[in-house]
Amino acid sequence: MATLNLESNLADPDAFYEALIEMHRDLTPEQSAAANAALILLLANQVGDLAVLRAAMARARATVTTD
Repeated sequence: MATLNLESNLADPDAFYEALIEMHRDLTPEQSAAANAALILLLANQVGDLAVLRAAMARARATVTTD
């Protein structure tokens, strides 16, 4: 069973960040949210393992404060 990798795994984090910002350039907030949702689904399909995806969702949720 695969586990969530929390170590840096990006070959070029700066290039990834630049590409991510470029993906959102000139989009409305609604379009940006839709692009994020599409990207999440594409990456989830790439990962494939539901346990890893659940771990990632829990980790991401834990970073959000809900006053």
